[in-house]
Amino acid sequence: MSTPISGTHFGLSAGDYHATIASVGATLRTLEFDGRPLIVPFDADEVRPAFRGATLAPWPNRVVDGRYTFDGVEQQLALTEPNRGHALHGLAAWLDFEPVDRAADSVTFATTIQAQAGYPHRVEVSVAFSLDEEGLHTTVTGTNTGTSRAPWGTGPHPYLVAGEGRVDDWTLTLPADEVLAVTEDRLIPTGLEEVATAESGVWDFRTARRIGDTFIDHAFTGLSRTADGLATVRVTAPTGTGVELVWGEDCPWVQVHTADQPVAELDRLGLAVEPMTCPPDAYNSGTDLIVLEPGESASASWTIRAV
Repeated sequence: MSTPISGTHFGLSAGDYHATIASVGATLRTLEFDGRPLIVPFDADEVRPAFRGATLAPWPNRVVDGRYTFDGVEQQLALTEPNRGHALHGLAAWLDFEPVDRAADSVTFATTIQAQAGYPHRVEVSVAFSLDEEGLHTTVTGTNTGTSRAPWGTGPHPYLVAGEGRVDDWTLTLPADEVLAVTEDRLIPTGLEEVATAESGVWDFRTARRIGDTFIDHAFTGLSRTADGLATVRVTAPTGTGVELVWGEDCPWVQVHTADQPVAELDRLGLAVEPMTCPPDAYNSGTDLIVLEPGESASASWTIRAV
């Protein structure tokens, strides 16, 4: 039997939860609670659309123009977002990860990002998925196995599904005080603004409210957290069902996108919620950019659970 185009698949089950992980990109392909989808899925024999569920490393989001300078050397990455002219979502999303540990409710994958043009560093990436009655937990770890310092960032790319309807029908709670403003055409960061005043508060979802026709494709920070350091983004449907994504202080940023598409049947199917260790274009700004010394590791974790 041939391997599906999205890679080898691993089903995880625990309580009322079931997930399917695809090896290409260490991708969360399906996640359900009591038969209800919590993310926008895709078919096993389909080229993963719009980075749905992919692991993003060694950077999330964009490197503007694919150019940056690190340790005094200018680098040029391949432009993988050609319509905007940027390097998008890292180098791991199309690598076929190897399973290194497996159980009925968990799987851990590993791959190595080899030194290459634009990123002359070798980094091993481990992605551990585990499912229990509290939801799906994911931890991504980057380990510098090369001989030079390496810039590093990571995050996930799930499109959350609250229940019936589409993004416009759902209510969003996003506990962020600041939004990273971007240019309209190429989404190039221009500076932090308070959500209360940016564009008359259009991206202020600190108090839960309906998303409606609001367009969002922005990074947020200044996150409100619990006493144990957790931030939560929640989206709920009018019927009362919902889903939330929870993460710790290892991700001080979150990208949120309303998944606007020109094709009507694909438009605003789910809300992308992407906790990130660094903001867009961190390779240039240096903001919250992790630098891995040879032999050093860094990890980040998050959980998706039903409401």
